[in-house]
Amino acid sequence: MNRLLCPGAIALISLTVNLEAARVELVAGGGNRESDARATECRLREPFGAEFFPDGTMAVVEMVAGNRLLHIDRSQRLTVIAGTGTKGFSGDRGAATAAQFNGVHNLAVAPNGDIYLSDTWNFRVRKIHGKTGIITTLAGTGIKGFSGDGGPADRADFSTVIQIALDSTARHLDVADIDNRRVRRITLASGIVETLAGNGQVGRPSDGAVARRSPLTDPRAVVATAEGGMYILERGGHSLRYVDSAGNIRTVAGTGKSGPAVDGGPALTATLNGPKHLCLDRDGTVIIADAENNVVRRYHPRDGRITRVIGTGRQGASGIGGDPLACELARPHGVTVGPDGLLYITDSYNDRVLRIVP
Repeated sequence: MNRLLCPGAIALISLTVNLEAARVELVAGGGNRESDARATECRLREPFGAEFFPDGTMAVVEMVAGNRLLHIDRSQRLTVIAGTGTKGFSGDRGAATAAQFNGVHNLAVAPNGDIYLSDTWNFRVRKIHGKTGIITTLAGTGIKGFSGDGGPADRADFSTVIQIALDSTARHLDVADIDNRRVRRITLASGIVETLAGNGQVGRPSDGAVARRSPLTDPRAVVATAEGGMYILERGGHSLRYVDSAGNIRTVAGTGKSGPAVDGGPALTATLNGPKHLCLDRDGTVIIADAENNVVRRYHPRDGRITRVIGTGRQGASGIGGDPLACELARPHGVTVGPDGLLYITDSYNDRVLRIVP
């Protein structure tokens, strides 16, 4: 394991692809091999999240149909890093390859090579130690509930753990604790958990209100900015929220009602439809997996616009090799910008990983 996870830091390079000349490329999926073969020759089962290791190679998690963590090396060979492919909970303090999961939604990779996994319906966050390949539980007791703020995360109850993300310092792990309607933060050095946003009640937060005292509908994804702010994406709330460095929240995209993806106008009047994931580009724009609209979109904070990056809005599988705006997707669940500056999309219902190239 440690040969794959060499120390270092990944700087997110701005996605500078000229979309007028860009094309969609298949990265993984579409074949029948299980592993130990070229990634495009292998079969994927519900790829939900993808991130990059410090050495620039790629990691992909498979949701409940796969329950695995996969690695794509520099030669594009796909291997299994964690998971037996069977549903359950096992493996703590042993080799990650022998561990069981119950729906792996997402992952985060630290600069030292440690890997954090959202073990969704085990109500836990798991950690794979980069130097040894040993897996442990970082957070959650395995009991669905809400408890533990101010104390050790491994003694706290979480609900359905969806997206997790390291902040810009890599000292904190943020957790979208969706059914508790909260965003929680784990300080990695101490293991202490606290709530950053959400009071446990369902509702639309008032602009300018204190995030910790505000209702949320269902925070599905979260990402922290280098300036100390945070974006929160709500699936059933069909909205993107922003929490500033003072801890105050406001809505920046979405009407709160589902609808088709109409692009180019103000983000606050645009409809989202079950958005599932987000990431930041280096230029400060926010990439949104507008999953149930079958598109990926970009929110521009400077002028408040929203634009489409890939997808026609129709569910389908055609378009690889062509124009991103003519490519059909099926529930894109994950988006990430790689160290090569390209945008990677986990097209989950099509069981494939795509990227946009010049």
